[in-house]
Amino acid sequence: MKTKKEVFHYGNDHLDMDTALAVAEGRADGQISLEAADRIRAAEAVVKHIAAGDVSVYGINTGFGTLCSTRISAKDTELLQHNILRSHSCGMGPAVSRNIARLMMILKVHALSMGHSGVRLETVERILWHINSQVIPVVPSQGSVGASGDLAPLAHLFLPLIGRGEVWWKDERVPTAKMLKQTGLEPLQLGPKEGLALINGTQFITAHAVTAWDRMRNCLDHADIIAAMSVEALLGSSAPFSEELHQLRPYRGTLRVAGRLRNLLRGSEMLASHARCGRVQDPYSLRCIPQVHGASRNAWIHLGEALDVEMNAVTDNPLIFAPDRAVSGGNFHGQPLALPLDYATLAASELGNISDRRSYLLLDGEAAGLPKLLMKSTGLNSGFMIPQYLSAALVSENKSLCFPPSADSIPTSLGQEDHVSMGSISARRLHTVLDNLERILAVELVLAAQGFDFHRPLKSGPVLEACHARVRREISHAEADREFYVDLETAAGLIRSRELVEISRRVAAESGFSLDGEEDLVRGV
Repeated sequence: MKTKKEVFHYGNDHLDMDTALAVAEGRADGQISLEAADRIRAAEAVVKHIAAGDVSVYGINTGFGTLCSTRISAKDTELLQHNILRSHSCGMGPAVSRNIARLMMILKVHALSMGHSGVRLETVERILWHINSQVIPVVPSQGSVGASGDLAPLAHLFLPLIGRGEVWWKDERVPTAKMLKQTGLEPLQLGPKEGLALINGTQFITAHAVTAWDRMRNCLDHADIIAAMSVEALLGSSAPFSEELHQLRPYRGTLRVAGRLRNLLRGSEMLASHARCGRVQDPYSLRCIPQVHGASRNAWIHLGEALDVEMNAVTDNPLIFAPDRAVSGGNFHGQPLALPLDYATLAASELGNISDRRSYLLLDGEAAGLPKLLMKSTGLNSGFMIPQYLSAALVSENKSLCFPPSADSIPTSLGQEDHVSMGSISARRLHTVLDNLERILAVELVLAAQGFDFHRPLKSGPVLEACHARVRREISHAEADREFYVDLETAAGLIRSRELVEISRRVAAESGFSLDGEEDLVRGV
């Protein structure tokens, strides 16, 4: 029996990141409500009236960009809209993933359904057909400066509406004309302003930001789990994670991380065995996990707050407000997302930086009873020396990616667009940093699991024991050198699968508490 999918109503319901991802991945359905359809038709009527009148309104009966003072006759307004799609579709580079292209269409339909863009209902319904039929336009990744909307990528996204460009159809990349011929559909004839409404907007930046936000959430959750495993392996102290300490400096992210660490380390025999040792303080990469991971989590929270606004905004231009009122403004400018994206990039890079330091400590963990390089027989064996080289190389690469594109601006359109956000580059680059971060965390995961083994028969708490057991199902303890890239790729895949996060939450709940530091599920535990 099929489970009934949740339904999201474009233009009416509030869109959040998880809902957008659910629709993009087919776990939820998106529909246009009757109210949204009425708003779309009302704005379309206003645009038709303007196009037939004598008052010049940008993009409806004028040219675009620096050609904004060039008047276009009523009979040429439709050709104008087709030409803008064709002339602006000049992106290059590898195509974005089909999931991101589908998410771009979902975000655009939601914005158009607010009823301020002046497009036809027929056009919105055709985009919905592409979403629901999994006929996904091919969108190059390079070409947007993130200011007058994501012009080039959005032009490619909507070329198929007029029978041009390419699409992914039946798992093949084919010309749109071939797909239309075999489906029996006809290209659309765009009305006044429709081409401009389609290519104006921040949907390229936003789609990348939503998927990066989701990936960063996963990295943050794994970073806490893996760091806690490192604390166990290095017989660190849990005192720096105490609630009373962090209430004196109560940043939201720090409180969250400290609570998670306390719960991850609950019931640990390993830490208890070392409670009265002579060590006064742990190195910063252990002691300051809440402060560093927490600061990165704050950056992630900030990105989420910006996305919550952006995903429910109307970002094309001009916007329709009343039968006699169309306002030309700058809602398409990507700066509100570019800055949080650059902040998130720095935060993701720092998660990798501190993870690498813990990996280094694990290799020199003699004070915690660990053999040098995490292997008993070294000399003939190099142990885990080189995986940390990989981690260091990836950390350095991420540092080089931390220059903020939002600090740059290159004027375009002969100076009409004289300040641009470069937010599209910020968004794409965050994904590159997250790729590297997943691999850095994979190195620490392999090393921390190896360190765990040397403290047997002592056990950790139930959550970390379950996570360690899951790692050991696929990555065995290493007694001698082997091709460690296999283990590292397996660990990275485990992180991307999110299975350790799911296991940790399930085991915590079964043990009577919430991993994320909220109210205990069973009072008194």
